Parts: sequence; structure tokens; C-alpha cells
Amino acid sequence: MTAIEVTEPVLVIAFNRPDHLRTLIESLRQVQPRRVFFAVDGPRPDRPDESAKVQGCRDLASTIDWPCDLVTLFQETNLGCGLGVSTAISWFLDQVERGIILEDDIIPDPSFFGFCTELLDRYEDDERVLAVSGCNFVPPAFQSHPEDAYRFSQIPHIWGWATWRRAWVRHTVDIPDWRKRVGLRRLWTRSGRSLAGMLYWASTFELLARKEVDTWDGQLVLTAMQFGQLTATSNVNLVRNIGFDESATHTFEDRGDLQPVVTIPLPTRPVSVVVDEKADAYTRHTHFRASTVGFVLQTAGYLRRKYRRTS
Repeated sequence: MTAIEVTEPVLVIAFNRPDHLRTLIESLRQVQPRRVFFAVDGPRPDRPDESAKVQGCRDLASTIDWPCDLVTLFQETNLGCGLGVSTAISWFLDQVERGIILEDDIIPDPSFFGFCTELLDRYEDDERVLAVSGCNFVPPAFQSHPEDAYRFSQIPHIWGWATWRRAWVRHTVDIPDWRKRVGLRRLWTRSGRSLAGMLYWASTFELLARKEVDTWDGQLVLTAMQFGQLTATSNVNLVRNIGFDESATHTFEDRGDLQPVVTIPLPTRPVSVVVDEKADAYTRHTHFRASTVGFVLQTAGYLRRKYRRTS
């Protein structure tokens, strides 16, 4: 019998990494969520060895053997990182009003679930809040109020997060109209009135609009900026990312950005729904590398990924 009761629906998203997925499932076994939604994308037709890996992920659904309602979504063909993940989230939130979302390489601390549920309750009807995140890159010295359990960020960090249907329905993968959706003045403000930040997000949105990068989370940032919504972000880190390897889609290198995992005391005290500009500035410079040097490193990383796709 688990000491932590997780009644919040949990979406598990996987593709071709059964070893990572097995680790996540074993961590979920500690808390035994009552409702589990299990989505696996299909194999790519040009990767003959991938079908077995995808099937290995599908087979792991049978290891979720604690008492729970289990619902599965197995794609027959590959949708890719952008549509694969976003389709899974839409499928999930078509069936529930809100819930927790974990990709296969994100291993949460047990207290993450209570944190998400508490803030999902607190801000359920608050249109200013887009999501809840247990992922923290910012040391206490760079937070405005490290004594608080959480802060608000303009950027939704999605290594262990939760949201509501009311927020997700605004998300779109295709963003050819991103300039109309934010505009220069709004982009400047939402980027922390930072030229480097503004250029970083403008270039990111343009790459996504051109489909040069296949993902879905940059589009969520655009949604947050367009509607002025913020993400409640834990001031301590509640997740591990075990996915930094050659099997990753985008994150091949662990730069040590995540802070050490800490159990968060609950309940938390409410904080003002205002961006922690100090913390966001640190994340912008350190994690997103929105600087001259950072742009050079990002360009090099983009070229490496493009080479991998074509080789």
C-alpha cells in the first residue's frame, strides 16, 4: 500500500526507449496513480530496428499492474516528436479536465504529484496560469523569493508538468502566423525586455514555423506569450531527466542545468501571480543560452542535429 495517494490522472508518453520507460514505471509504482494514460508513438519506416523498440515500450503497459484504470494509445505509424507528443496530450485532455504529463525520461520525486495536484486545484479557474512545473533550473541565489515553494515563469518547463484542458486547447503545432500572434512589442515584453531573449524566441518560433525543428514545446511558449499566461514553477527541483544520450531526439548532452532533486514540503503558501524576473533572466542566460555565445552554440547544435537526420 503506497503512503502517497495519487488521484490525479497521469499521462505517460513514450516512443522507442524501453529502458527509460521501465525506470519511469518503477518510479510510478511507488505512488501507484489511480488513472494512467499510456501513449506510444509508432516506428519510423526508415528505421528497421525501431519496431522492436516501440513494441518493447507497448509491452511495458502490462507491467502497470497496481490497481488503476489504464488507457492506452498506440500509434501504428510515426507521428514524430511534434505531432506525436501533442496528439498524446490532446487525447489525454479530451478525456480528463486536467492532469500530470511525464515523458519517458522524466523521473519525478514522489512529492511532485502532491505539488501538482495542490496547484492544479489552486489555479484551476485562474486564466492567468497556463501550467504547473516541477522542473527547476535556478539556484536559490537567483530566485527573488527562495523562501517560497514556487514562483511564476513566462516559460513553461515541460520536464514534469501538469495543465488543464482549458489551457491546452489554445496550443497548435503549426505556427506560420507566430508574428501576428505575439507582435514585436509583446515579444519584447514577454522575453523579459531582453534583446537576446527576444532574438532567441523569434528565431525559435521561426524555425518551428518553417518546420526546421520537429517539436511541440516551443509552440507552448508561444501560447503563453500570446495570452500572457504564466507557469507555476517549483523553487526546488522535483524531477530527474535520464534521457541525455544518443537515443534522444533533441537533448543529447546533460549540461547539469537541473538543480538537485529535493522533496517539497506540502501544503504550500500561495504566491502572487507575477513573473519572477530574476529567475527568468537566469534561465534565459544559462539554460536557453540567449546570448551571443549561446547563439553560436545553438547554431552548432542545430547543424549537428540536421547532420544526424540526413546521415
